[in-house]
Amino acid sequence: MKKLIALIIVTGLVGVSYSQTTYTPTAENLKNRQEFQDRKFGMFIHWGIYSLLADGEWVMFNKKIPYEKYSKIANEFYPHDFNATEWVQIAKAAGMKYITITTRHHDGFSMFNTKASPYNIMEATPYKKDPMKDLAAACKAEGLKLNFYYSLLDWGRKDYGFGKKIVNGRPEDTDWDSYINFMKAQLTELLTNYGDVVGGIWFDGDWERKTANWHYEEIYQLIHRLRPDVMISNNHHSDIKPGEDYQAFEKDLPGGNSHGWNSGGISNLPLETCETINGAWGFNITDKNYKSVKALIQYLVKAAGHNANFLLNVGPQADGKIQQEFVDTLKKVGEWLQQNGESIYGTRGGVIPTPEWGTVTQKDKKLFIHILNTPSQDFILLPRITQKVAGVQSFSSKQSLKWKQQPEGLFVYLPANALNETDEIIEVSVK
Repeated sequence: MKKLIALIIVTGLVGVSYSQTTYTPTAENLKNRQEFQDRKFGMFIHWGIYSLLADGEWVMFNKKIPYEKYSKIANEFYPHDFNATEWVQIAKAAGMKYITITTRHHDGFSMFNTKASPYNIMEATPYKKDPMKDLAAACKAEGLKLNFYYSLLDWGRKDYGFGKKIVNGRPEDTDWDSYINFMKAQLTELLTNYGDVVGGIWFDGDWERKTANWHYEEIYQLIHRLRPDVMISNNHHSDIKPGEDYQAFEKDLPGGNSHGWNSGGISNLPLETCETINGAWGFNITDKNYKSVKALIQYLVKAAGHNANFLLNVGPQADGKIQQEFVDTLKKVGEWLQQNGESIYGTRGGVIPTPEWGTVTQKDKKLFIHILNTPSQDFILLPRITQKVAGVQSFSSKQSLKWKQQPEGLFVYLPANALNETDEIIEVSVK
């Protein structure tokens, strides 16, 4: 711990421009942002000792299991079938370009080798291995980036004081400074022990105590001084704070608020929306509410049209295997991307206001019209298209389509044959 604190102090001498209300990202950070936007599709992984109970990642809270009892299940956690290369290959087969994994969830258990607490996979379980090391190496070998999810909320630590009243930015009768220093120590480990394959930190749990002083300026400054290229996202469901590099949306496309969580707007930073394949984030043995391949593909397309990445979750079993239902679904999404990835990867969205029939993505001199719902007429209108159009064709068949460009926009006449029920893609070339 002393070495970690010393490292924190030393890194304070290295420069990233900060003040109370501004933050100037480095060239490396801006490059990482652009590459992040180009990747478009990532795998979210929720995995921890809660997987043993097979009832989701909130099982400790939902079942009111006392921390003293819950923590004892760590001694039973032995993921004998965990294979980091297999996980990465599943992600690659799905067309995913990066992975974001829980290093510590709200139960407070650390799924990595940490000196900041004995409550971790190396010391508290019989497994005695660091899966983050293996995953970082596998991602590096296969060309994927790795982001670390890190929970601000902790149901068990006394210095967090879960459930206590917040007074003057701190929980009553707790050593809040101790908790802040604990997080800084762990973040330092995560950013210095796993190599340059690590591209981001994804915070969660701010929403549990909105009036707390989380010391974000110190924490964000620490991260950017240790690794200026690393991007920070915080799932706080509100407007971007100084020091953050991309904006997270949970179970909603940017601007949506179907759950009543989102109180913020849409920033001009890179955007990312996350969603589950079934209903749970962590492994839940009774959750059979699987989303269809069509629904997931269309969500990916809509996210791209909203200029956002799509982070799709899997919750591995306690033995380390990703359940077959997820693998099968992801493979089919990947097969679709093998045929249609040009219209997703490296594109940008926000080309036109979102129409009822679908969305539009753009890359260089090409627009990709994604028709997800059959229009009521035999044509569609793309307003605000001012570039001179060179041609319009079906993306799959390359058959030329009729079109006309008027002051109000571009009219595209639909193919005579039936539209693809998942996504009819039309390619527009502009000069």
